Amino acid sequence: MSEADTPKQDKPFSPRIVAFMCNWCSYTASDLAGTSRIKYAPNVRIIRVMCTGRVDPTFVLKALSLGADGVMIAGCHPGDCHYIEQNYKTVRRHAMLQVMFRQMGIEADRLRLVWASAAEGPQLAKAIDQFVTDVKKLGPLDWQQNWEENGHRLEALQSIVQEHQEAMEVQP
Repeated sequence: MSEADTPKQDKPFSPRIVAFMCNWCSYTASDLAGTSRIKYAPNVRIIRVMCTGRVDPTFVLKALSLGADGVMIAGCHPGDCHYIEQNYKTVRRHAMLQVMFRQMGIEADRLRLVWASAAEGPQLAKAIDQFVTDVKKLGPLDWQQNWEENGHRLEALQSIVQEHQEAMEVQP
């Protein structure tokens, strides 16, 4: 059999996860897991932020648009934030993003909010492994491919504009 005749074997899906982690707690917990030689999935790319309250929803959408299959936000436990109440803002943003995901046809389970103090390295490692397993079950997001032009998007946008103009007209 030639190379062209052999059936193409797909590689097993390995999800790409972006994790925004609080500098004071979760990032330190991931460091503790590493120094304690606790293994967790290598699929996670950690981005350290000073506080999860700093994670703008556009950061999450940007990560997905650039090829991430899931996004984790990990921070201090509620009430223990170094910036007083910023992780409560994160809770609200997380809820808003999950609603937005459902409206966009994206599984809300692709976004996970985790609380981990600096001493909870093993728990954070377990949460990371669980998230990778859950995203693996969902399959690849392939968001970039879903945004390719197919000729109908322009028509859809024009019809939305037309509907908006009709709805906003003041009838005499």
